[in-house]
Amino acid sequence: MTDPTTPAASTPARPPKQARTGLKSNGVRKAASKSNRSRAREFVLQALYQHIVGRNEATAIDSFTRDLAGFHKADAAHYNAVLHGCINAAAELDALITPLLDRKMAEISPIEHATMWIGVYEFQHCLDVPWRVVLNECIELAKEFGGTDGHKYVNAVLNGLAPLLRAAEVAADKGAAPPAAPASTDAGA
Repeated sequence: MTDPTTPAASTPARPPKQARTGLKSNGVRKAASKSNRSRAREFVLQALYQHIVGRNEATAIDSFTRDLAGFHKADAAHYNAVLHGCINAAAELDALITPLLDRKMAEISPIEHATMWIGVYEFQHCLDVPWRVVLNECIELAKEFGGTDGHKYVNAVLNGLAPLLRAAEVAADKGAAPPAAPASTDAGA
C-alpha cells in the first residue's frame, strides 16, 4: 500500500506515449507499416550479410532465409532477384561503389556494404522502383540494421551513384535536363 503523503518522485515515471505514426522512437518504420518489398529487402540484407561475412553459398543462404519467420509476408520474387543479382554481380557492384568511398572496402561495415549492393543493384535492374524510393529504402535499412551513422554513408554513396545509374530520372526529378550528348563541331550548325 502506498502512502498518499509520499512525494510523486518516488514512483517510477512512465515514458511519454508515442504518437501512432508507423515509426519507432528511433525513426524506423514499424513492421506493420512495411510493404512486401521493404520486407524482401530486409531479408536480402540478412542474406547478403551471411554471404559477405560467412562466405556462405547463395543456395544455402536462400533456403535458410526463406525459412525465417515472416518471410511469407515478403515479396519473394523481388527477394530472389535482388539476392541472386547482388551475389552474381558483386564484383561489378563493388567496382561502382569503390570510387565513392573514402576508405578501403574491407573497412566498410558488412551491413553498409550489403545495403549499398542492394541500392546499386536496384538502380540498375529495378527500373520500376523510382530512384528516390531505392535511396530511401536503403537509408532505412542502414538506420535499422547498421551502425549509428551508417545510413549517412549509404546515403552519400548512393546519392553519388544515382545520377550515373539513373541519369534521366534524376535529372527530371531535380528539374534539370539530362546530360546532353557532346556538342557538334560542325560550322553549319
